Amino acid sequence: MALGSLRRMLLLAATLLAVGLTAGCGGGDDEDATTQWADDVCSAITTWRSSITSATDSLQGDATVEGVESALDDVKDATSKLADDIDDLDTPDLEASDEAQKTIDGLEDDLRSGVDEIESAADGTSGATGMLNAVSTISGTLATMGSQLSAAFKELGQIDAGAELKNAFEQADSCSSLRS
Repeated sequence: MALGSLRRMLLLAATLLAVGLTAGCGGGDDEDATTQWADDVCSAITTWRSSITSATDSLQGDATVEGVESALDDVKDATSKLADDIDDLDTPDLEASDEAQKTIDGLEDDLRSGVDEIESAADGTSGATGMLNAVSTISGTLATMGSQLSAAFKELGQIDAGAELKNAFEQADSCSSLRS
């Protein structure tokens, strides 16, 4: 697998994750808190996507085994941070807060499992073949995580408070870059 293909696969996975966020998403203090929560979620995704893009861009300038190892470490770290950021968010006060929290907890568990898979794939690899195998596994894991994120936000949009969540994601400033 060429490094250009690797870069495209990682960028595709990052894009799938971002699209997954916006696919299911389209006045008072509760609305403001919900919009802030949506903004925080989008901000975490945007930071992750930027980190993944930066890691893949670095491969163009450093196509060595060490460069690939560094990029894989960056992907692993960014994905772990995304899971932590999602975990740190408090579900907004909605009619269906418990159901929304259950969905977020499931997503966070999925993200942590993905981090474990990425870590396992990246650790202990050696040589060009080992790196390419790790990249393949990590790319697949990122794509799976994108699907899991998409499913979680679709589920959030279908719970009783779905319209409130949909509006929050539409109004959140940091979500606009994910919709474009």
